[in-house]
Amino acid sequence: MKLPFAESYKIKMVETIKRSTREEREQWLKEANYNLFNLKSDQVFIDLLTDSGTGAMSDKQWSAMMLGDESYAGARSYYKMKEAIKNIMGFDHFLPTHQGRAAENVLFSVLVKEGNIVPGNSHFDTTKGHIEFRKAKAVDCTIDEAFDTVIDHPFKGNLDLVKLESVLSTYPKEQVPMIIVTVTCNTSGGQPVSMANMKAVKKLAEKYEIPVCFDSARFAENAYFIKTREEGYQDKTIKEIVKEMYTYADMATMSSKKDAIVNMGGFIGMKDANLWKQASTYNIMFEGYVTYGGMSGRDMNALAQGLDEGTEFEYLETRIKQVEYLGGRLEEFGVPFQKPIGGHAIFVDAKKILAHIPKEEYQAQTLGCELYLEAGIRGVEIGAILADRDPETRENRYPALELLRLAIPRRTYTNNHMDVVAVALKNVYDRRNEIKHGFKIIDEAPIMRHFTVQLQKID
Repeated sequence: MKLPFAESYKIKMVETIKRSTREEREQWLKEANYNLFNLKSDQVFIDLLTDSGTGAMSDKQWSAMMLGDESYAGARSYYKMKEAIKNIMGFDHFLPTHQGRAAENVLFSVLVKEGNIVPGNSHFDTTKGHIEFRKAKAVDCTIDEAFDTVIDHPFKGNLDLVKLESVLSTYPKEQVPMIIVTVTCNTSGGQPVSMANMKAVKKLAEKYEIPVCFDSARFAENAYFIKTREEGYQDKTIKEIVKEMYTYADMATMSSKKDAIVNMGGFIGMKDANLWKQASTYNIMFEGYVTYGGMSGRDMNALAQGLDEGTEFEYLETRIKQVEYLGGRLEEFGVPFQKPIGGHAIFVDAKKILAHIPKEEYQAQTLGCELYLEAGIRGVEIGAILADRDPETRENRYPALELLRLAIPRRTYTNNHMDVVAVALKNVYDRRNEIKHGFKIIDEAPIMRHFTVQLQKID
């Protein structure tokens, strides 16, 4: 008999989580103005809001923290992190930042100007926010297959080369500061980009003399999918695949709270020394000195160790198989979600489940609130609220996909928790026709509204 799969770790410490009643959750959700971000963590039983900074660090990471050097300038921890980034990604130059959006803020302060065009594959909300804040425009060049949740395409994060070249041939190179390749592509459902696509994008970029930037939050998960899905990579290690991936990038931003498995931290990797010099000024202004950039020495040590652990196949297999487990249970129950199953989350197709609710009433947000009421499970809307308003017309943007993301923290929950999530979502799915209305917005920020939006239930 073949042995069943088992996790590549054992548990050393546990944290208590609290159950609640339906009545309590109804009151808490109302007090939160139906924005799941506004809930207190103690009001949540299983928290799948994000996989960013919510994972469990290893014994080696905790040990590394004890050796952190907290010197303001020239700390040993900085050089440890520098060596890890060089060894794994190949970048000669880097700047530490406190998280991914800070890396975007620093880098884009150098590169993105008013009127610029920034093509990419379904830019993440903070990426698009930083672009539009600078009065530039993000252009989505993702392949069309990404927007059909039923199609089982292995690399739905790929850029459509025809769409991309149309952008590059339309605008002068001075107006296109970079091409952004998000690996994996979160907004399209945690979907990977193939090595062949990265190579083709880089070739096209060189033709038009445009640099390529990888949004690298989940680069290791992307490498896992290349190994398991793309011909010619089955016998390569994750680290070998990652090293090749970054030969097709000129620079990278990273939220290390994902694939480096830390609670806080990020960085910018660069091949151009002049770009590093320009970005250093903004790093000092916004983050801190160039050898700490908003991070403590202990956090830089943990990040360096996490980069090494996060690029090992055994760790990634355990992590991604848990996501696959939840997807398999939902498939048993007939709950529609983005296929194939992505690396860090299940993206439930709210547009299919709540098709009878108008898009103007925010289907994915409605589904997320119903799941919380059902079992105290918190997900996050990846739909019209996140898509925000058009910066020029101020009209709501309604994306092709209206998804509820259930992001699974790394090494945090068991498959028993996944069973609870699956059954709770099945219960909501079974009573979907009883859900008559969604929400309307009563207050919102002018940009990146989904974090703080206030909603009112429509009766």
